[in-house]
Amino acid sequence: MKNEKYWETWSTEKLQSFQEEFIDWYEKEKRNLPWRVNLDPYRIWISEIMLQQTRVDTVIDYYYRFMEWFPTIKDLAEAPDDRLLKAWEGLGYYSRARNLKVAAQQIMTEFDGQMPQMIDEIRQLKGIGPYTAGAIGSIAFQLPEPAIDGNVMRVVSRLFEINDDIAKASSRKVFEEAMYKIIDRERPGDFNQAMMDLGSAICTPTSPKCEECPIQKYCLSYGMNTMTEYPVKSKKQKPKDVYYVGGIIENNQQEFLLEKRDAKGLLANMWLFPIEEVSKERFEFLQKSRVKEEQQLSLEFEEPLLVAEENSEIFEKYPKVVWQKRNLGEVVHIFSHLKWHILVFYGRQTGPISINDNQNWTTPEEFSNYVFPKPQQKMVELYQKELKARE
Repeated sequence: MKNEKYWETWSTEKLQSFQEEFIDWYEKEKRNLPWRVNLDPYRIWISEIMLQQTRVDTVIDYYYRFMEWFPTIKDLAEAPDDRLLKAWEGLGYYSRARNLKVAAQQIMTEFDGQMPQMIDEIRQLKGIGPYTAGAIGSIAFQLPEPAIDGNVMRVVSRLFEINDDIAKASSRKVFEEAMYKIIDRERPGDFNQAMMDLGSAICTPTSPKCEECPIQKYCLSYGMNTMTEYPVKSKKQKPKDVYYVGGIIENNQQEFLLEKRDAKGLLANMWLFPIEEVSKERFEFLQKSRVKEEQQLSLEFEEPLLVAEENSEIFEKYPKVVWQKRNLGEVVHIFSHLKWHILVFYGRQTGPISINDNQNWTTPEEFSNYVFPKPQQKMVELYQKELKARE
């Protein structure tokens, strides 16, 4: 019969042996990462926020650039929004960057410019939850606090055969109880980072490398050959499909029209080609204009793409544009809760287009001055691919 709290059965001697062997392994095998060169809480904080929902290999270059642009908490607190988002461009989940700035301002005004050292005070900062607080507290200040993320839950669930669903917030208490029991109170930061490295490299979601695991002999699921049954996780709800048409509009000066998103909401204050939400039926109807791949893209516009009764708002907004008959293709981008489908069309300006303060004509050479979210980057890549195909 499985013990639901198997960690309670560990003797003091067993716990001490486990901690020593685990830390010894970490010292020999730990990853060489730029945010581990010292115990600066600012560096640790930035890296942990970047690593949320993002692979380590992807984060490294972003981290170097971010620390170059904003080397101190004060620099971050005073960062212009556009430059902050530019530093984050491509990482996604842009609310993380905005929360960093708010938290930096909190530190400057409420904590005299120094990262707070008490776990409850760290938790008060914008965008910092239990995991990030535990990581900062344990690594920078040696507080015996667990840093529990998906990797750690997977390791601990296998170690003790925990049957609680890791997708449920209520299950966190069980993992916290287990981690508070086994964490090395002398070296909590190294222990937490050892857990992170183990979950990332060895105790992986599928095909765990148990033969390489430093804590194999302590692992209940390994002894019972039940590794693949853990962690228990209910299926995540599929993101909702949302459909758009997008217009890449070029004028006679080889400039393209960009629109700035609203200050609130998804992709706030970022720049995209004009897009307009449409129904799935409209999207599928317009999709039929796609010609065979072997046909070369033509930029000769003998007539508008759509007749009036079949128009969509994005085309109605720009009557002085002639649209290419075929679409350039579809851009798909998945957010945490939404799946965007953007059907992209190319058009040329044929007369004056009135623009507002949130619109700009700009050349491709100037694109680097704008904060582009991933969907916009994909639309640019799609257009460039079509241009190359015509060469």
